[in-house]
Amino acid sequence: MSTQSFSGVVPSLAQIGDLGPPRTEIGVGALMPWAGKLYVQNYNSHKARSGSGVSLRVIHEDLSMEVVPEARGVDGTYTNRFVHFASNQMIIGPHVIDAQHRIRTVSELAPLRVCGTTRHMTNPDNLVYVLCMEGELFELDVTTLKCTQIADLQKELGTEGESMTHFKECYCSFGRLVVCSNEYHETDWAGTRSQGRLAEWDGKKWTVLEEKPFTCISGRHDFGGTIFATGWDQASAIMKVFTAADGKWTTYRLPKASHCFDHKWQTEWPRIRETEHERFLMDHHGLFYELSPWAYGNRVWGVRPISTHLWVLGDFCSYRGMLVMGADNASPSSGASPTTAEPQSGIWMGKTDDLWQFGKPAGWGGPWWETPVTAGTPSDPYLMTGFDKKCVHLRHDAGGAARFHIELDFMGHGAFERYTTIETDRYAVHVFPEGLGAHWLRIVPEANCTATAQLHYT
Repeated sequence: MSTQSFSGVVPSLAQIGDLGPPRTEIGVGALMPWAGKLYVQNYNSHKARSGSGVSLRVIHEDLSMEVVPEARGVDGTYTNRFVHFASNQMIIGPHVIDAQHRIRTVSELAPLRVCGTTRHMTNPDNLVYVLCMEGELFELDVTTLKCTQIADLQKELGTEGESMTHFKECYCSFGRLVVCSNEYHETDWAGTRSQGRLAEWDGKKWTVLEEKPFTCISGRHDFGGTIFATGWDQASAIMKVFTAADGKWTTYRLPKASHCFDHKWQTEWPRIRETEHERFLMDHHGLFYELSPWAYGNRVWGVRPISTHLWVLGDFCSYRGMLVMGADNASPSSGASPTTAEPQSGIWMGKTDDLWQFGKPAGWGGPWWETPVTAGTPSDPYLMTGFDKKCVHLRHDAGGAARFHIELDFMGHGAFERYTTIETDRYAVHVFPEGLGAHWLRIVPEANCTATAQLHYT
């Protein structure tokens, strides 16, 4: 077997689905190193009926790969991975795997689109939560494999039902179970519909935090004391952060490197993963970032862009000193893509530092997109550090001259200073001088109005 690679992609490790028909796609939904091997859980577009040949693979120490015999034929839409520390088992897709690589499959989960697994709030030694894409939420006993549905999130969160809402991830820490969905069509962009969700449950009551599309929730529990959730809206990419020290969520805004991620089907599963010791790699709207799990003074520090990319990534991890990334490359989509012959996706292997050789950090976005703003109320902070040439476009409907104060946080911990003031009857653009940098930018209006503020970084 050849392990030759081309720009990091190893053709012998390509994930290829059956030609069918039916044939839709094969994307790498989860990559998990476990007991010396690397497991690759793939997904098709919508349950087993949408294509076969996507079942669980395993990559061995010599980088040979095979379909896991016990999982052959268990085809579906699976993107979850979780290590249950107390029982020393891994959960990936509908499968539970022990340290000797003995595999059991949860029959109740196999027909569903399993998208998240996380620790249990009150019985973490024996149970986990499992989330599926249509909003089915389960408790799973990791010993007996008893699987009990405890909620229908379509009903709990007021969403529209199967195929109209796209649940993506779950994460439990600090006495709350956080879930998200990334539903987003043109009507959501236009503001006439809002079916995306970020929500949390305290064991008794569900609270909707955002009616916007979110794709990833992650953290490192007590190490860092934070929960990160990534999503977007018309204005920008979004990163919301829960800080356990004060029990609050804070919203930060980031650039979009591409509008190709502005639909629920086009995001797939951008992740926040620990790929180097005690630090995160974040993939968000076409940009890689380095991210610290810590929040000093309840503010996020150390968000720094690495590079841009157009990959649709389902997961990434560390394996034997390498960064391994799994893509969703070529999807026939039941004939919707007539130039795509068969479902196939690649595995990339390299080093984390290779990412700095990818596309230059660039993008656009801002704190406001036709947003009602209140005089004296600052916008959400918007990332400014790590980009080269920068400008801001401002537009408003105040009906006369209006002033907007640009404030910068150059230390990174939420202390903003006034940098300049823009006054305009309707529209203005300000070009920042080369060399100017700060961690975060925010804008404070002097008048009540509807305003748009968009920054372009090139």
